[in-house]
Amino acid sequence: MRRPADGDGLILAGRFRTDIEGLRGLALVLILVGHAGVSALPGAFVAVDVFFVISGFLITGLLVDEIRRTGTISITAFYVRRAKRLLPAATVVVVASLLLTYLYLPPIRWAETARDALASAVYAMNWRLVDQSTDYLRAEEAPSILQHFWSLAVEEQFYLFWPLLLLAAVTFAVRLRPGAVTPVWTGRPTPSGRHRRPLLGDPTSAPVLVAIALVGVPSLAWSVHLSHADPARAYLVTTTRMWELALGGALAILAGQLSRLPRPAAVALGWAGVAAVAVAAILIRPETAVYPGHVALLPTLGAAAIIAAGPGAGRYGPAWLLEWRPMRAVGVVSYSWYLWHWPLLVVAQARWGPLSTTAGLMMIVASAIPAVLTHLLVENPFRYAQFSKARTLRMGLVATGFTVAAGLGLQLAVRPPAPSVPPTANQAQPAGAAPVDGAPGGGHPAAPVDRYPSITPDPLHARDDLPDVYRDDCITQAQESHLRSCVYGDRDSPVEVALVGDSHAAHWVPALQVIAAQRGWRLVTYIKTTCSFLATPTSIAGRTDPGCTQWNRNLRSALTGERRPRMVIVSSVTQVPVVAGSTPPPGPATTDAQTTALTRTWSELTRAGLPLVVIRDTPAFQRDMAECVSANRERLTACAQPRQRALAVGLPQERAAAALPDVDLIDVNPAICPTEQCPAVIDGLLVYRDAHHLTATYARHLAPRLHDLLRRHASPHLP
Repeated sequence: MRRPADGDGLILAGRFRTDIEGLRGLALVLILVGHAGVSALPGAFVAVDVFFVISGFLITGLLVDEIRRTGTISITAFYVRRAKRLLPAATVVVVASLLLTYLYLPPIRWAETARDALASAVYAMNWRLVDQSTDYLRAEEAPSILQHFWSLAVEEQFYLFWPLLLLAAVTFAVRLRPGAVTPVWTGRPTPSGRHRRPLLGDPTSAPVLVAIALVGVPSLAWSVHLSHADPARAYLVTTTRMWELALGGALAILAGQLSRLPRPAAVALGWAGVAAVAVAAILIRPETAVYPGHVALLPTLGAAAIIAAGPGAGRYGPAWLLEWRPMRAVGVVSYSWYLWHWPLLVVAQARWGPLSTTAGLMMIVASAIPAVLTHLLVENPFRYAQFSKARTLRMGLVATGFTVAAGLGLQLAVRPPAPSVPPTANQAQPAGAAPVDGAPGGGHPAAPVDRYPSITPDPLHARDDLPDVYRDDCITQAQESHLRSCVYGDRDSPVEVALVGDSHAAHWVPALQVIAAQRGWRLVTYIKTTCSFLATPTSIAGRTDPGCTQWNRNLRSALTGERRPRMVIVSSVTQVPVVAGSTPPPGPATTDAQTTALTRTWSELTRAGLPLVVIRDTPAFQRDMAECVSANRERLTACAQPRQRALAVGLPQERAAAALPDVDLIDVNPAICPTEQCPAVIDGLLVYRDAHHLTATYARHLAPRLHDLLRRHASPHLP
């Protein structure tokens, strides 16, 4: 019996491709275990590429089938089928995710999740994630509960133009050779009594393949280029993934010939495809792979081989595995299960912290329950309902509108108090707590307390409590190597002080602006994201960062050139240096390598006669402190973190400074983490805007403490 042409299955030679249903189940299993944290499959994310090939094959096959039957493509009917197939289940999951966010996630996430819902509703989530991935300020925030909608967005953006492209190719073929496409029902004989050859044998075949190549080849070339130039962007943008869907489309055009492969060749091809996907899942590592690029050819060609070999290989090929009933069962509910698994994982991590692999797998299994219910009660009833085109489109608009309304509702639920003037110590100090030495209140260190009458900035505003260098576009971004700088304080002053480093230099700008204004300095900033001030190459997320290396060269040349500053202030995270072409193992070897790299870099400046002051690195935590405060306003002690572990990041700086008598190391941490447990809020002031950056408000209130330390160390060099 012929199934409805809804994109879920392709009829080849009168047979439903049960092996493809199983392949979809296998791809989903890879995604699920990968998200659960199974370390043996670091490259499980390649299953997304397998899904893209499957989707391109199935959808293009349906469009080709329609051309064979009718001589054209009904664009309206195509979009109606897509709406019936995708929107009902997606709407349910997006709205449920918004409800879960409201009930279980910290309020600081609500506004962004609401915007994510709007992006998901219009299938633009991948571009929203692109903006966030290239925004360093957001790079370390918790993943969105709707993050997984990016792959659906890629597909639907592709299918906005795909049927139009195929229709244009067929129209072109007809104009070249009238009568090239004749509406014939599949398998029905022509008036001559002979069965019509499939589309592959028609003159339309070549123009359609050319059209596919015109999309696929440039997309693959762009994917290879962008994966090296900007990996974060390359992974998510539609243009680097279109070739994968186009590859599946080419398979659909060639399906007739591929089904006639000799059995031994088909068997070998099919199992080689399985091996390629398995090798990709086992060996490709997200922290080092240049992806998708040419690396993605391994899983995509593997998936293509499995699909191509299916009819010819029969039960001797991968169908032996893929047509296994449990695998097909997973494939049947794969869409709903994919939609549900990620929101439940995100909620579980927010409630209970990082999940073990066992706990992650348990959540994956639990997500099968709403997935099956959604499949049976929502997905299938709408998918097979005999609605008119107009009614289906109206229902699609209603579903999208409902999602948008739910997102706006969550956005309106976020009602933080307006940013207030920072309280004085006497106003903010809780009963029975002593003021903090060096902090706004002065006095002696205070232990963390559970609540303050008010918190400034409100944690819901913490992400926006930024130094002026971000608004003034003074930051050299991750993929750049040229110097960007801004000037603060007295622009005409002959006393120039340079602040250099990464975002940890940036978070000292509010305090240094106050000091520069008081002292009449010309403060010049040289800041690059995720780039330590080091003379040696560094490794970022397992990759050498040539942009950082070049920026450091440019910066050292500028600092030691004709217009050299009176003093250089350095503050940055110490990234892992590359030693003899590789990174040292974690532990003492890394600390030693960092110390050596810092000593080399700083001594280069001091030998050039530049006075150098290093601000010891600030605490770094395993959790987002602003998020924790937003969820624990009445129990702030739950956010306090051990001081010793948090300050360990600064040990290489201490050792390097001890070896260089001309380098002054100043430590403001007694005012940031004054007790054995680092508080997230001090004197009513929110200290951190994430896991390791100070809020601009708190940094500004540290200006007197920093000024005093600079006066002690810089007095021989500055007025």
